[in-house]
Amino acid sequence: MSLHTQYLESFLRSQFYMLRMDGPLPLPDRHYIAIMKLVKTGENNWSLPELVHAVVLLAHYHALASFVFGSGINPERDPGIANGFRLISVSSFCVCDLANDNSIENTSLAGSNFGIVDSLGELEALMERMKRLQEDREEDETTREEMTTRFEKEKKESLFVVPGETLHAFPHSDFEDDVIVTADVSRYIEDPSFGYEDFARRGEEHLPTFRAQDYTWENHGFSLVNRLYSDIGHLLDEKFRMVYNLTYNTMATHEDVDTTTLRRALFNYVHCMFGIRYDDYDYGEVNQLLERSLKVYIKTVTCYPERTTKRMYDSYWRQFTHSEKVHVNLLLMEARMQAELLYALRAITRHLT
Repeated sequence: MSLHTQYLESFLRSQFYMLRMDGPLPLPDRHYIAIMKLVKTGENNWSLPELVHAVVLLAHYHALASFVFGSGINPERDPGIANGFRLISVSSFCVCDLANDNSIENTSLAGSNFGIVDSLGELEALMERMKRLQEDREEDETTREEMTTRFEKEKKESLFVVPGETLHAFPHSDFEDDVIVTADVSRYIEDPSFGYEDFARRGEEHLPTFRAQDYTWENHGFSLVNRLYSDIGHLLDEKFRMVYNLTYNTMATHEDVDTTTLRRALFNYVHCMFGIRYDDYDYGEVNQLLERSLKVYIKTVTCYPERTTKRMYDSYWRQFTHSEKVHVNLLLMEARMQAELLYALRAITRHLT
């Protein structure tokens, strides 16, 4: 995160407030919830402020797990090392270099087996599609019905995007042989099978849709969470806005690039995977900007982060620098957190009414 200092400051402020400052939950409970974030926790006699505090903590650490695994801080098995494990590294750098803010820009390209010419072509094609979408938007006459159809199509297809661990998610030569290390947490939980499930089953005719206009963070979630857990709404809102608007106007070696279209597609695709729809967004842009390998990476990082591997990280946007891919992971993390908060806070609102 130190590669993006403005965001890091906002992130640390909100995390410190959740864990250390005045709040409904006692300090030990906060840390217990943070550590046991994947466990069904809670008591029937919690107050609403305590419940909101717990929900914010859960959403925060669920999303943080996506960033941690997605950015290469996941141990992978290595038979050449005595203890059998090594930290995923970016080229010749390790995670300690990231923490110390050492420069690693473009090093993941050095010594790789990917075709530089092909990846350059991919970058140019992506930029051309972005430019065309920005131009077409000025003359766009897409009807509401067509925009709804495009969302439903993208939503259904997201259910068939297979996470990285599953066979045939990628070609055999790329990812099928990756060994993924997962911690044994069975001793801490009652239901080892408890985990992420898609918001709908494949093949269902009518998939549920969460219309963002009916319950938005800005108009509903923010005020509720701020009322029951003082000031955290302001900190979260600052963080969401920071990452959504964060840009350096660069793409790999190109400068003065308007990346708004791309950032919006990444954020909205995560919400689409959770069934959240924005009526004023054309989801046809998602299919034009996000390639298949990137969609699988996004699904894995946001829904099954423990299955993420370095080769998956390397597979998409191969000309992008490491800091740009970290930027992608920040967008995925905050989109995932906001999606979880929207569902939880809407349920609390319904309980109150």
